[in-house]
Amino acid sequence: MYDFAFSKPTNVADAVKLLGDPDAKPISGGQTLIPVLKQRLNKPTTVVDLTKLGLSGITVTATTVTIGATTTHVTVATSADVAKAIPALAHLASHIGDRAVRYRGTIGGSLANNDPTADYPSAALALGATIKTDRRSIAADDYFQGMFTTALEPGEIITAVEFPIPEKAAYVKFPNPASRYAMVGVFVAKGPKGVRVAVTGAGQNGVFRHTAFETALAANFSAGALAGLATPADGMNADIHGSAAYRAHLVDVIAKRAVAAAG
Repeated sequence: MYDFAFSKPTNVADAVKLLGDPDAKPISGGQTLIPVLKQRLNKPTTVVDLTKLGLSGITVTATTVTIGATTTHVTVATSADVAKAIPALAHLASHIGDRAVRYRGTIGGSLANNDPTADYPSAALALGATIKTDRRSIAADDYFQGMFTTALEPGEIITAVEFPIPEKAAYVKFPNPASRYAMVGVFVAKGPKGVRVAVTGAGQNGVFRHTAFETALAANFSAGALAGLATPADGMNADIHGSAAYRAHLVDVIAKRAVAAAG
């Protein structure tokens, strides 16, 4: 690692001020930043720890589940309130990485990083979540803007994520057996914002909505409604783990499983 200063502010205003330095980097669970620092691929002047800003916790109302940005994956996975309101979200959190990752990684960190194979972006997009920051509220449809790219401005901090409670939802993924990132993950939801299908792991530009599947499921919410529909291989990832055509096929298979799981 290169030398850097380490700051641990206790309020959002101080954290925002520190992150005003373009060479400063925020850290919460550190699941992305620490490996990058170890590999000397990043040289921040200051690392700003966000864990003492009071941004952890889960609040459930009759219509929404709101999760603080520094809430860990294991907290979401084991929350009885989340399991009751949005079981698919608790299920998703319980299958992120391994136990060590789930105890350190946070929902805000995952969404801020927007890794194209991460799980949470598919939940946010499919459920029509609102990403709340120290400055504004951003609809999920506007938030995700490409691989590792979001609507966040320099120094802007995610404070919470608000999920509308759906009528039904499910998340199914085909994980890479080594990293446990999604080679393909599909989150299907039917709720206040209609039928939405979000795919992670497969697309070259990161998470995306599958509009053809959404149209079919809006007319008939069943796995059978997707019969005969095929996802184009254009724009799919291709690497040593699978070709673009293979991932496109996986999207079709996993989507049907997710719809069946949603009931």
